[in-house]
Amino acid sequence: MIIRPEQPADAAAIRRVLEAAFPGPDEANLVEELRADGDAVIALVSVDAADIVGHVMFSPMAAPFRALGLGPVAVAPDRQRSGIGDSLIRQGLAEAKAADWQGVFVLGDPAYYRRFGFDPALAQGFASPYAGPHLMALALGGPLPATNGRVDYAPAFGRLG
Repeated sequence: MIIRPEQPADAAAIRRVLEAAFPGPDEANLVEELRADGDAVIALVSVDAADIVGHVMFSPMAAPFRALGLGPVAVAPDRQRSGIGDSLIRQGLAEAKAADWQGVFVLGDPAYYRRFGFDPALAQGFASPYAGPHLMALALGGPLPATNGRVDYAPAFGRLG
């Protein structure tokens, strides 16, 4: 299994993974819109025997500091719970830190995302349409430069159905 940056030729396989991992096409459409908008800052695939079995994307957020939004993350259903999503997220976070991003936000299950260091308490001071117990933040390379203000995901998120 290898993790590498997505390539244009991967688009159809990534879409198949997203459509299999989620109940509808929204996440697959979101990834395509983020890509088309130039908002796919970090986009990684997990490849096993030439098959794409997982995908993660990080996009820029409007925030009081250099921040990314994590998501979507998708793993082929027959490969879930095997560490693929974990590996994709960790690699993406490492790349974000190496590129001097200061923080990452995610909207998801705290029980899952806490293992990476995400904390709902770090996101509490930020105004967002997604504010609440499922919006979490992670500081990269030091404390977050701000603890309040407004944060917004890339525009494609606002166009979700």
